[in-house]
Amino acid sequence: MNDMTVSLIVAVSENGVIGRAGGLPWRLSSDLKTFRRLTMDKPIVMGRKTFQSIGKPLDGRDNIVVTRDPTFEAPGISTCESVADALTLARVLAKTRGAEEIMVIGGAEVYERAFSVADRIYLTRVHAEVEGDRHFAPLDAAEWRETSREALPQGPKDDHASTLFVYDRQKQDA
Repeated sequence: MNDMTVSLIVAVSENGVIGRAGGLPWRLSSDLKTFRRLTMDKPIVMGRKTFQSIGKPLDGRDNIVVTRDPTFEAPGISTCESVADALTLARVLAKTRGAEEIMVIGGAEVYERAFSVADRIYLTRVHAEVEGDRHFAPLDAAEWRETSREALPQGPKDDHASTLFVYDRQKQDA
């Protein structure tokens, strides 16, 4: 089959919110450091709005932006018209780079499209209930197994404490 791990990386509030008005509904320096550590030297797949909210390509990673706008371009990124095409390109770039994992970093629509092929989810649970307009569905315990968790204590640049959970997709018996 495929030896490349496809992972979603997402921060989710206690009430399932992942975004508000095109951005993150919190300031979490600790989570951003964790995000950088987990995505460094790997291809990252994101939607155009997520890319525009970040404002620039993320260094040390192959930035792949999914957009339906064939004229959209920016320095330092590759564009694809579908998540499937982005994952295909990410596999090639990962092999070139020697990475064994592709990171899907959002937003909501890209997560939805990549969910069925994801092998792992890095889910930072933000210990707060926040207002927002983008959500991440709860994980089905029959499909996903928690393999680790790491507390991310609230630092001076964090609005909330959080916990990083890693979930792996359960292997289905053939």
